[in-house]
Amino acid sequence: MGARSRGRGAVDGRRRVVTVLVALALASSTGTATALAVPGLIRADAPIPAPVPIVAPVPALGPLAATAPSATATGVGAVLDPLASARGLGEFTGSVTDPATGTVLWSRTAGTPLVPGSTAKLLTTSAALLTLNPTDRLITKVVAGPDPGTVILVGGGDPTLTALPAGKEGVYPDPSRLTALADAVRTAAPTPVRRVLVDTSRYRGPTVQPTWDPADIAGGFVTPIEPLMLDGGRKDPAQQDGARVADPALTAGRALAGLLGADAGSVAETTAAPDATALGSVASAPVSDLVEHTIRASDNVLAEVLAREVAIERKAEPSFDGAAAQTLVALSQAGFDTAGARLVDGSGLSTTDRVPARLLGAVLAQAAAPAQGVRDTQFLRPIITGLPVAGGDGTLADRFTTGTPSSSGRGVVRAKTGTLTGVSSLAGIVTDADGRLLVFALMSNGVNPGLVRPKLDAIAAQLGRCGCH
Repeated sequence: MGARSRGRGAVDGRRRVVTVLVALALASSTGTATALAVPGLIRADAPIPAPVPIVAPVPALGPLAATAPSATATGVGAVLDPLASARGLGEFTGSVTDPATGTVLWSRTAGTPLVPGSTAKLLTTSAALLTLNPTDRLITKVVAGPDPGTVILVGGGDPTLTALPAGKEGVYPDPSRLTALADAVRTAAPTPVRRVLVDTSRYRGPTVQPTWDPADIAGGFVTPIEPLMLDGGRKDPAQQDGARVADPALTAGRALAGLLGADAGSVAETTAAPDATALGSVASAPVSDLVEHTIRASDNVLAEVLAREVAIERKAEPSFDGAAAQTLVALSQAGFDTAGARLVDGSGLSTTDRVPARLLGAVLAQAAAPAQGVRDTQFLRPIITGLPVAGGDGTLADRFTTGTPSSSGRGVVRAKTGTLTGVSSLAGIVTDADGRLLVFALMSNGVNPGLVRPKLDAIAAQLGRCGCH
């Protein structure tokens, strides 16, 4: 592994109790209320108010009832068949599964592979969770260079590394800090640092997938995939999709040089010696957190990095080809039927990717299945917790809007989106009217996404309104 560390990586889930201080007001003889800001002004003989009882909060959302009626194929079909047969869906496939039983309740040519768009990230992140330890962290380190005063910044695959100072947040959860790394180097380096070099040898092959649409690169949806970068290559660390740098690793090296007072103009690439003295290191958030962010924000760079880390763990070439191949191998070895699936990247940006809705549904069904008796469910759970909420966050924040046929799905549907030119997909979970959790995967090719997405949203929302027993 080399550039990954293992640890608990537990997210601090402690609840903070907020105490509300109530200022007492005394009415004057004229009836005017006066707020007392200084406790010493209260008379010693003033009556002490009785304590206000603290009422235990009642959760608005609770676990699904185990006794919820099971949906039936007949019930689901009655609701979805008319919607799936409507005009304007293009080449359409889909499936609905009950994750508690694994039963496929509805299928529309679900074995036909279509271009998935970003729903391919469900496969990439699943392979990562099945291959990597969920508490692993991606490590960026600095080692001594070949000459006194020279250090080497070694990329470990962490695109969340940020040059923002402590207290300033970008788009990534709990990012590693270049400033902390610079502090460690200043302390450990035997002489002042005059030059910074960068090592990107962790990954192989081209840094840009040849089948990507150049507009996606120019539009800021991705950057050249290198194992060393700041904020996913973003020029503005706070902007999810925006302008990116063309040379992520060198940009990171120049930023470190600036922090160390070295010559930023002399930054170049090299390969560190295996036995080079370590001068400092910083770590990303745990893999499970990175997966959640990848799904919620549809982060293309993180998806590509996770795919390469899968390849490294499985002793394969960490390139586009090696990562895509090992993603499918990992899924196949976990028992998923990958027949018909073809990947050339980890993000789903390529229109040469092909995935059947059946496979997307199977992965989600296993991730959403009850914990008892279902293999790999616990490992895959971050996929479910990372799914955007309809009308709430992530890539579904501006969908399922009020006044549309899909509005009933707000806050009920959770799903991963996929959008490319002529490609629309939506795959996730929804609770039906009987309180039964259902998994769905919907894919459309050949029609403008602006026309198809509302239809897919409406299908998912209608599934949530269904009493399909």
